[in-house]
Amino acid sequence: MATNEEKPKRHFILEGTAETEQFRSPQQVRGAPDVPARDRGQHGSALLGQIDELRPQAAAAREAQEAAGVDEGFGLQVEFESFPDIELAFESLARERSGIELLNVRHEDQATLATVYVPDGKLGHFEKLISEYLEEKQDRRGRPRDHRKLIDTIRHIRAATLSALWTDDPAELPVDDEESFWWEVWLPTRGDRESTTARFKELAEGLGFEVAAGEVQFPERTVILVYGSAGQVKESMLALNSIAELRRAKETADFFDALAPEEQPAWLDELLQRTSVPDEGSDVPHVCILDTGVNHGHPLVATALTATDMHTVEPSWGSGDDNGHGTEMAGLAMLGNLTEVLDSDGPVQVKHRLESVKLLDQDGANGGEARHHGYLTTEAVARPEITAAARNRLFSMAVTARDNRDRGRPSAWSATIDRLAADADSYGETPRLFIVSAGNVSDPNAWSQYPRSNATDGVHDPGQSWNALTVGAATNLVQITEPDSGHYQPIAPEGGLSPFSTTSLTWQRHWPLKPDVVFEGGNAAQDKYGAAWMPSLSLLTANWKPHERLFTTSNATSAASALAARMAAQLMTEYPDLWPETIRALIVHSAEWTSAMRGTFLPRGGKPSKADIGRLVRHCGFGVPDLDRAMWSVENSLAIICESELYPFQREAGRSPKLRDMHLHHLPWPLDELEALGEAPVEMRVTLSYFIEPNPSERGFSTRYRYESHGLRFDVKRPAESEADFRARINAAARDEEERTQTGGNDAGWVIGKQNRHKGSLHSDIWQGSAADLASRGVIAVYPSLGWWKSRPPLERYDSPARYAVVVSIRAPEVDVELYSAVANEIAASIQTEV
Repeated sequence: MATNEEKPKRHFILEGTAETEQFRSPQQVRGAPDVPARDRGQHGSALLGQIDELRPQAAAAREAQEAAGVDEGFGLQVEFESFPDIELAFESLARERSGIELLNVRHEDQATLATVYVPDGKLGHFEKLISEYLEEKQDRRGRPRDHRKLIDTIRHIRAATLSALWTDDPAELPVDDEESFWWEVWLPTRGDRESTTARFKELAEGLGFEVAAGEVQFPERTVILVYGSAGQVKESMLALNSIAELRRAKETADFFDALAPEEQPAWLDELLQRTSVPDEGSDVPHVCILDTGVNHGHPLVATALTATDMHTVEPSWGSGDDNGHGTEMAGLAMLGNLTEVLDSDGPVQVKHRLESVKLLDQDGANGGEARHHGYLTTEAVARPEITAAARNRLFSMAVTARDNRDRGRPSAWSATIDRLAADADSYGETPRLFIVSAGNVSDPNAWSQYPRSNATDGVHDPGQSWNALTVGAATNLVQITEPDSGHYQPIAPEGGLSPFSTTSLTWQRHWPLKPDVVFEGGNAAQDKYGAAWMPSLSLLTANWKPHERLFTTSNATSAASALAARMAAQLMTEYPDLWPETIRALIVHSAEWTSAMRGTFLPRGGKPSKADIGRLVRHCGFGVPDLDRAMWSVENSLAIICESELYPFQREAGRSPKLRDMHLHHLPWPLDELEALGEAPVEMRVTLSYFIEPNPSERGFSTRYRYESHGLRFDVKRPAESEADFRARINAAARDEEERTQTGGNDAGWVIGKQNRHKGSLHSDIWQGSAADLASRGVIAVYPSLGWWKSRPPLERYDSPARYAVVVSIRAPEVDVELYSAVANEIAASIQTEV
């Protein structure tokens, strides 16, 4: 019998396991919330009076626009406010054929606020709605056509002010009209993106604003940066009528600076003698580090990085490292924590190489010249791809915004990473793997409040990216070796979440679960006077000034993300044909929570609830990945990988888009072996990974303006369920066809649960139970959920394919059983049958 100590085996990578069939969601559509009825005469008359008050303001707006040189596209931005605790039916405010556009939606003080662009002469549209409301209009069949469910939610209608366009953290809204800063301006496309953007830039410059070079484009928004005062913006709002949203631009990037370490032994020559690295030009994976550049003069880094693979987004900066952070990341991405390799004496084999793009200048603020982070990231990605287009690479970025004010909401920067990962500009031809750091709790005073400080400091922009692998920090470093430090104690326990790691606990529940995983990021120490950073609780890496010292220390989520990039490169080396979505899935699939994480974030005693597990995931992601588990199967622990593509939506002539396809995967399953194990405890894990195409705007996360292009979900056949019943349970189309009813009940064996796991574009869950129950679970469904590809037909993306990777594993850690061989035999028999 095989055991876990025997030779590892390659995972099963299967093709053709998916059967495609028509899909229709079985979920019942929830009824609209009840809207309290108003006194029609009083309420409608009041709203008509507010419309009348807008007419002189609309005329003033046209005058201001003409004075600024506008010769078309006149209009006024109007704000609609709901009654308290009543959800405004804001989607009904837009009339795209008439040019009436919903710009943004906000929730403040228990009210919904929607800002709408109303073209010149179109105020009469809302006047007509209110008049029909007053008349209690009905159609020919006597059905109400009085728009009550919209009109009864509206409390006020007024011209938009600065606050009506502000969709950033309300605390960031400027209160001093003299305050000048860089504004992030979100513009609608209005059928002609180039013309709309060019006209706005020309107007802004004519009104005295400084406009930064570069822009970021999304399906329905263009984002640019302008510099000016709050007073300037207020005075210019009537003229600048094409603004959909305003936010405060992210000012600088955030690094957790490495302090001077204790003197390190100069063991580099000995390490170089036993280290092998692929030659320049080798067809191997490359880790492309987007950071402060890399010092190519470091003798260790130079073995894996050539001068031709060093790039910069700004030629005047050069490609070298003037900060140190990028070189630190290069050392970790190449060899991991150098303490471990320097302490060993065996051969060290590196199977990947490095690339570098200087994304930030030495002061971390782009040299004082405003550049949009999303725009810079796009430029950074283009540089190495132009040089070596066919290279198998991943992008590693340990650069984040200083603050956490987005709280899970997509930003222009995070959406840019989502767009680049999905390769949306080329319709998904060449998706990219991005690994980004979660950002850091950088205040030493906060470390003393561990772990509460982790919960209150949210993942920093762009770590909320749906498609990136977002990396937090854990730590096993608890030995303090500095002299005269006996009074210090490590803050985090061994195996615990690092004090530096940010989380998504404060995010709204509908945003993705972040971070995805955690890697070693070091620890901090404390005594009765407070907390402190210490070199002995950090990772060792390459120093950017090797003439002064060869090694330095690094920590926090920056270091953790570099280790994650190294692991991804190792997986890409072993499985060079796997998709980026699959590499991301394998890393997450291999992750586990440590006992320290469970002890810190789960209640003591009893079985944790799904809510408890959800909080654990939002602190620690899916846990700490394991390279061996991600790379290999063994006899009693195997993984099956399926890569496939389905069409989530379709549109028939003259009709709205609808759901289209689902996949059923019939997996080669060790049925007999599992049944023979009876009640022995086993577990199955399923991880589904795919990339969405982003469409960011502040217009509601669950509306037709939703952020994601599409969603995918997975489900697994239950033990007492026939395949026909399984299909009927998840697919209304199959139920109608076979005249079956939905199977009720919950599948209690899942650790995370269906409600928690289906967030973002990376879903992973673990089923735990008996081997006998697992024996009949060899059928897995992947099916679509909603997205803007379906709900925004004018963008014509409803017929786009969506590819995905699903990883399924079986583990029977307490028994010796030949599961792997059984699956291999199943596959071999299937191949012979087909032949």
